[in-house]
This record gives sequence, structure tokens and C-alpha cells, in this order.
Amino acid sequence: MEKPYAIGIDIGGTNTVFGVVDKRGHIIAQGSIKTAVHKEINEYVNNLAIALQEVMDQVGGSANIKGVGVGAPNGNFFTGCIEFAPNLPWKGMIPLAQMLTDRIKVPVALTNDANAAAIGEMTYGAARGMKDFIVITLGTGVGSGIVVNGQLVYGHDGFAGELGHTTIRRTNGRMCGCGRKGCLETYTSATGVARTAKEFLSTRQDPSLLRNISIDEITSKDVAEAAQQGDALAKEIFEYTGQLLGEAFADFIAFSSPEAIILFGGLTKAGSLIFDPVKTHMEDNLLPIFKNKVKLLMSELKESDAAVLGASALGWEVKEI
Repeated sequence: MEKPYAIGIDIGGTNTVFGVVDKRGHIIAQGSIKTAVHKEINEYVNNLAIALQEVMDQVGGSANIKGVGVGAPNGNFFTGCIEFAPNLPWKGMIPLAQMLTDRIKVPVALTNDANAAAIGEMTYGAARGMKDFIVITLGTGVGSGIVVNGQLVYGHDGFAGELGHTTIRRTNGRMCGCGRKGCLETYTSATGVARTAKEFLSTRQDPSLLRNISIDEITSKDVAEAAQQGDALAKEIFEYTGQLLGEAFADFIAFSSPEAIILFGGLTKAGSLIFDPVKTHMEDNLLPIFKNKVKLLMSELKESDAAVLGASALGWEVKEI
């Protein structure tokens, strides 16, 4: 009889959250541990294994778990390693999938967090039934998961799909944390929206509700709230952000011809403020053969659960030990 549950783990720089998930995408049991307090990887894996055992015991133990999927920054599906992740306490190559398998005696698969989101959308969310789509995560950075013909695109080394680090501005582009200039995420992430607000406010004289906030403390949420109150400058910031995203999406569509682009992450809470300009500028820049063919959709995964659900979807596919 097929095992009824999978486990999804989302490793973030601050916290690691996990849950036991059934075939319908319901989280049956869940928990979390602090990531950042574990400076040594063996200590982290030991504590994670103890916490996982507690939730597995709630559903009858490891005998009922098909597999474990992990979403992590710089997670490589091919190697099972977290490779040189800048925002985690452990440096270099961390063979996390094997380390965790050895501790809990359940097969473990690893991928990066945006790929996990794409797998989650295909299994439980807006991409059910689709074979060709792109998930774009708009958070602190811009991540992406690309699915072609029903398969996630990993490339030859496991790191395909870094669409947030395609160059959207080649002249005088913003410095990115990756060390290059003009990357899409420097403009269209939540952090990028805040950077745009600071630039507009410091180089222009327009009145704006945002001028009531210390310029160094402005967030994308502040910009969205001002725009929703009709603030012209804030609305222009979203128009600019949506233009750049739409232009980039038109290029992405040219190389994979997706049925849909699905947006996920905190910035999507701005709703039509971001969706409308993205859609307009995407269509304006598409090759004629692609016009009016590609859906622009909001993720159907609840944000607080999405990372765990996405990772758990990988757990259903993992091979037995």
C-alpha cells in the first residue's frame, strides 16, 4: 500500500519550517526550528531530525512517509547539496539530503526554494494540469522555477532558472548582491521597489505620502499602501516596476512559450497595482506569435504554507532508499 504522507521542509536564513502533507495538499502536522542559531551543520541536522521525528510520530512514524522534499537557497537537485548559500550560517558544499537521510532513514530530495514553489504549483496550485509554465517569486529577491513539457528545468549542473539575475538594465544598472549590475531583482523584488521609491523621492519634488516616512525605512509595503490611497508617486513606482517585469516576461516567453506565468510572493499582495502594468507591458513587448496566449496568474498556494507544500511535492517523487 502506498505511503500516505510526504514531508516538506523550507530552509530560510532565520527559520526552518516543515510539515507532514497528504496527497491533497493538506498539512497534517507541522513545526519549525531556528536556522540561524546553528553555526555548525551537524548540530542543525541533529536538531532538525529530532523535530521531524516528533511530527512523523503524529502520523504513525516514518513507515507512513513516502519521502522528504527540501527547498533551500542554492539547493542543487542533482547533488543533494546546498552549494555556497550566502544567507545561511554554513559555508561551502553541504550534503544536506544525504545527512538528513542518514538521520531519519527516509529518502530526501533537495532543490532551491523557487523550484520548490514551481513543483508546488504544479501539484497543488494554479499550474495543476499544465505542462509548460514559469513561476516567478517576488520577495526579497526574484526567483524562478521553469517547467517545460512537465519537467522542471535544472540545466546540466542543477542551477538553471536564475531569471532574477537576467540583466534588465545594461547601462547604469543597479548593483546586485550577486556582484553584477542591472539584474531584474534589483528593480522588481520587494527590495527593488523600496530602492525605486528612495530614488524617486531623492531626485524629484513631487508631493507624496511617502515623504512622511524616513527615506531609509521605506518598504515595498509602504509604497503599496500609499498607492492604494491614490498617491501618484507611489502608483508611478508600481507602473515602473511592472514595466520592467513585463519587458522581462516577454523575453522569458520567447524562449519557453509557457501556458502561464504564475506570480508568487509578498509583492503580489499589491494586486492590480502590479498585475495591470505587468500584463500591459508584457503584451506590448511580445512577438506577435505569442500575443494574447500566455496567462498571467496569481499563485493559488497560501503564502504561509506554500514553501512547505512546494517542498513536500518533491517528497512524493523521491526514490526509495
